[in-house]
Amino acid sequence: MRRTARSLTGTALALAAAGLAAAPAYGGETGRLEVFPTMAVPGSVVTVNTAACGADGSAAGDATAVGGGTFTLAPSTHEQDVIGRFRVPPSAQPGTYEIVATCSGGRRARVTGDLTVALSAAKDQTRPRGSVKTGVGGALGPDPVRTAAGVTALAVAAAGGTWLLHRRLRGNGI
Repeated sequence: MRRTARSLTGTALALAAAGLAAAPAYGGETGRLEVFPTMAVPGSVVTVNTAACGADGSAAGDATAVGGGTFTLAPSTHEQDVIGRFRVPPSAQPGTYEIVATCSGGRRARVTGDLTVALSAAKDQTRPRGSVKTGVGGALGPDPVRTAAGVTALAVAAAGGTWLLHRRLRGNGI
């Protein structure tokens, strides 16, 4: 019984030591870095904020993953948050990037958030117009006047053919 208790105690101590060794290098409370807007286009300004640093704290921001460099998060009146801004460079490629902020001044929290870069904003996307050049049909082209003239010519031909067939069936001949 004593051997079982010792081995269980030894295992528990080993797991606790392993858990401490695997703890993150940044202690303190971890929170979330909020990124606004979450989807940005190259050249736009992005605002980030977090409550992990406290109302009178500050933080160093890192947006080098997207090419935005470093920036500072300073205290604000917005719900005990620290806020900072950076610009997405015009050369940024589409994708999702991790933005990091590390608190200073007593709290050593490290918070992260994601920023998605798109080539253009969804509301600015243009819809395709015109005809598709497939090589099939469309001899008159996409011009609506010519299309109407072609439809009219087909309708007259169909009406004339129907009239002639009707006369032939009645026996009046052509």
